[in-house]
Amino acid sequence: MRWTLPLTLLCCLLTTAALRAAAPARPNIVFILADDLGQRDLACYGSTFYETPNLDALAKSGVRFTDAYAACNVCSPTRASILTGKYPARIHLTDWLPGRKDSPQQKMLRPQVQSHLDRGEVTVAQAFKEAGYATAFMGKWHLGGREYYPERFGFDINVGGCELGHPPSYFSPYKIPTLPDGPKGEYLTDRLTDEACRFIERTRDKPFLLYLSHYAVHNPQQAKPEIVQHFKDKAQASPAVEPIFIDDLGRKVRLVQNHPVYAANLLSLDQSVGRVLAKLKELNLEDKTIVVFTSDNGGLSTSEGTPTSNFPLRMGKGWNYEGGIREPLIVRWPGVTRAGAICEQPTISTDFYPTFLDMAGLPPRPTQHLDGVSITPLLRGDTIPPRPLFWHYPHYSNQGGGPSAAVRLGDYKLIESLEDDSVQLFNLRQDLSEKTDLSQKEPAKAAELLHLLHDWQRSVAASFPTPNPDYRPAKPAKGK
Repeated sequence: MRWTLPLTLLCCLLTTAALRAAAPARPNIVFILADDLGQRDLACYGSTFYETPNLDALAKSGVRFTDAYAACNVCSPTRASILTGKYPARIHLTDWLPGRKDSPQQKMLRPQVQSHLDRGEVTVAQAFKEAGYATAFMGKWHLGGREYYPERFGFDINVGGCELGHPPSYFSPYKIPTLPDGPKGEYLTDRLTDEACRFIERTRDKPFLLYLSHYAVHNPQQAKPEIVQHFKDKAQASPAVEPIFIDDLGRKVRLVQNHPVYAANLLSLDQSVGRVLAKLKELNLEDKTIVVFTSDNGGLSTSEGTPTSNFPLRMGKGWNYEGGIREPLIVRWPGVTRAGAICEQPTISTDFYPTFLDMAGLPPRPTQHLDGVSITPLLRGDTIPPRPLFWHYPHYSNQGGGPSAAVRLGDYKLIESLEDDSVQLFNLRQDLSEKTDLSQKEPAKAAELLHLLHDWQRSVAASFPTPNPDYRPAKPAKGK
């Protein structure tokens, strides 16, 4: 018996096949997130002591952003903003988890915050999984306990993601509940890179989203001895620079990058990036894969060993000055980004979600990524409309920062203290180090930005600290 297809059905099938053949393959996305890496820690951003050849090469092959921001000056809120496309204030996850306890020396009490990423959030990983992508998370998660691990938020694979904010050890045994220990002495950054490369190999024949979230360069500062020695020698051979530290707002702030262990920690991170890029090239995936590199908050420069300097940016992690929130951001999108391009238009970590959807040709989810915009026009060399960017940190940080909120619009940035409602206004184009407060000289501009900030806080139902009825100011040290 011969079977024949109706002509209309045959045409339909042929047309569908032709469309499938003509449709471009969806790109892979490799998103690499560093922890506590300051913008000025990369050679392509001005470091003369640290060595980052692979990240520098990535920047030369793609777009380097000069004014990219994290949505918070500490880790967990920024990580939530990347996954949800929402400001931390909107989802009431505004501090690292579980956060710093109140003390009698604080004028204000911290507001109640979420203790985990809400399971109701439809993350960028879930959106890509629903579109047929393989999804993998590797490294630091820090967004809740076991019921809130990455596999609950759209990731097929979770290697190393748990409630920990830093590794107990960078050398195996790691004591990370979601990462089996390797051979004794294995280095964590290398192990996560091994896992990432294995995932790429296994998934090479289908589109994938790889979220490689390194624990590096967060404390504890531990690195391979041979690399540490290299930087000890380099530091000894380098011309002396003084002062290494200055006092700012009562904190000892590092001005000079010369910490050998931090430098070695960072070089291992850079080598990881190089290995991932090499694997993509080896598997002929280089031209099919978008690579994005950034960090979750500024470098640690005012406490806990002050291992790096963000200078000329002011302060660092735990502060709403530029050193705490301005990040490196490098994007290579084959066939789209121009090699060696530099973009000066401000972006923020809420933008990754809609941008990744746009890159992959997937429909936007505007009811989810409420606070982000697609920056694909910037990657194509175009512009996006000017917009204000906001920060809301109603907490005292481990690094000495007090509760504050901030807004940037154009060249101007305003910071409001949530302790006493005082404000500072800076022109970042003229004063990148935020040394000159213009709030008295330009009161109209200060009032404009303060109005923007307060309207935004109301719109996201931001939570605020409250006066501490048990406040007991610390006694000044003798001689002060």
